[in-house]
Amino acid sequence: MEALIPVINKLQDVFNTVGADIIQLPQIAVVGTQSSGKSSVLESLVGRDLLPRGTGVVTRRPLILQLVHVDPGDVRKSDESGREGEEWGKFLHTKNTLYTDFDDIRQEIENETERISGNNKGISDEPIHLKIFSPHVVNLTLVDLPGITKVPVGDQPKDIEVQIKDLIVKHISNPNCIILAVTAANTDMATSEALKVAREVDPDGRRTLAVVTKLDLMDAGTDAMDVLMGRVIPVKLGLIGVVNRSQLDINNKKSVADAIRDEHAFLQKKYPSLANRNGTKYLAKTLNRLLMHHIRDCLPELKTRINVLAAQYQSLLSSYGEPVEDQSATLLQLITKFAAEYCNTIEGTAKYIETAELCGGARICYIFHETFGRTLESVDPLGGLNTIDILTAIRNATGPRPSLFVPEVSFELLVKKQVKRLEEPSLRCVELVHEEMQRIIQHCSNYSTQVLSRFPKLHEAIVEVVTSLLRKRLPITNEMVHNLVAIELAYINTKHPDFADACGVMNNNIEESRRNRMREMPTAVPRDKAPASGPQGEQDGTGNWRGMLKKGEEAPGSGPGSPLKGAVNLLDVPVPVARKLSSREQRDCEVIERLIKSYFLIVRKNIQDSVPKAVMHFLVNHVKDSLQSELVGQLYKSGLLNELLTESEDMAQRRQEAADMLQALQKASQVIAEIRETHLW
Repeated sequence: MEALIPVINKLQDVFNTVGADIIQLPQIAVVGTQSSGKSSVLESLVGRDLLPRGTGVVTRRPLILQLVHVDPGDVRKSDESGREGEEWGKFLHTKNTLYTDFDDIRQEIENETERISGNNKGISDEPIHLKIFSPHVVNLTLVDLPGITKVPVGDQPKDIEVQIKDLIVKHISNPNCIILAVTAANTDMATSEALKVAREVDPDGRRTLAVVTKLDLMDAGTDAMDVLMGRVIPVKLGLIGVVNRSQLDINNKKSVADAIRDEHAFLQKKYPSLANRNGTKYLAKTLNRLLMHHIRDCLPELKTRINVLAAQYQSLLSSYGEPVEDQSATLLQLITKFAAEYCNTIEGTAKYIETAELCGGARICYIFHETFGRTLESVDPLGGLNTIDILTAIRNATGPRPSLFVPEVSFELLVKKQVKRLEEPSLRCVELVHEEMQRIIQHCSNYSTQVLSRFPKLHEAIVEVVTSLLRKRLPITNEMVHNLVAIELAYINTKHPDFADACGVMNNNIEESRRNRMREMPTAVPRDKAPASGPQGEQDGTGNWRGMLKKGEEAPGSGPGSPLKGAVNLLDVPVPVARKLSSREQRDCEVIERLIKSYFLIVRKNIQDSVPKAVMHFLVNHVKDSLQSELVGQLYKSGLLNELLTESEDMAQRRQEAADMLQALQKASQVIAEIRETHLW
């Protein structure tokens, strides 16, 4: 079990080299108000003067202090530079430099603090890492944090209290951290800021140990018996009282060993019943025991977390790719991969299937059969035509002569007008497919060929080439679709097999009309009988003509050329007047409407079938077939290799960071794997 703490220290070193805090390692954090004796407690645990001391704010950066126990006989083996010495220290930021003089260690801590935090009371959350090797320490990992303060001094910002509290909470909120809450005995425990902060992140008190300092500075007549017995504020892991050196002792160079001896004498004299459960030595043993049990509890979870992260970083590193060695081969490979992914997305065989929305070939299919198909079906065959329009077209087609039959020219004119309406949705279909082909470029860049993100210039060049190819094919496809509609307009095929039924209907109507006319002929005034009206006809003149007109208008078979009601002034601009249609006019309109509808449906069916085929042939398939050759022809040139395969500025850095982190995780996994299972229990 003793081997667990060195394992955690090794892990700490591994992750410190890459500056990562993604793994929350077990450690002990020292929390307390300013000048409550936090650094003094740490010095007592180390047994040497190594931390900056004084009044006011002294600790201005977190200090991660690793105590490593070495046997006196193993000193030379542990000392990497081969220098002899019983105790020595090593900083992470100075690499392999060893410090055997602890005054140098203290000076280096002060220098490093001022380098980051300035020399006028400012604080920083960037930690200093120090490792102490000594035969006189137990294996511990401690974090000395800046003291809680209320009022800014020197260059400290106005929100110094919030900054320090955030810094402390950041370290102690780690569930694998034991909180060492330091409180001075000459203050009221109920006002302890350290216990208050500890309780915020550890309400159950499962990882909080209280340390009461300055037992020798309490007012005369008072003692800390109730506090140390846990009667004032109970703490689950216990309360331990210690006596540190005063500033006078430090000035007089009183050694830590002498201070610990005096502390033991003080406790025996003042608190004899509690002397064996208080003091610096008991504190060190307690912390060691707590840390070991804590590590034992969280090691399995730590192992799992490291393995998961290693897999994630391995995947991330793979996505960044290897540095480019053979440029021409890499360029050709990327171009080929992009072209293949583009075609696969259209075919629906891409590796990355989109689940949020339709994409690629599926979307093109949707455009053809849902969007375009439904739009054509919603086009009314007789939209924009009313009965008056049809009648006007019939009359215009007959010229000055009244017609006996419905003229075919009127049908042709009207049906062409209706067929022309199919051109706009057809061209819109081409536009939608073109837009989807553009979207596939982005889809391939985002999902399929993530390696393109390494080379932004190559990505831009590929997008430009594909966009240019699509732009080139768009007018050709539009022209073809325009021609498809023009072909339908060029020849109205009334002999179309599907149109035969409609022609039969028309012929039946014409025959019926002819029979009706034959029946109505005797009621008309014969030409040879007209003069028999004699003088009366001459007398009435226009009146008789009007009367004939009136009769003709009322007759059920009156022709389509019959004048409208009322007098007609030929000089006036003709204005359509609403009136009831005669049965002949109604029949003629119905015939034309049926024919238009029947022929329009035939043409719509043709367009609905031929436009998707034209779009597939002239746009989609052509781009698929010529994409790779176009990309190779435009981009695979020796003069462009260096420019296209220039990585983005941060890609090399990200690859290096990922590689370092992966190496650290693999090393950490190896360190944990070396622990025998028996050590866990």
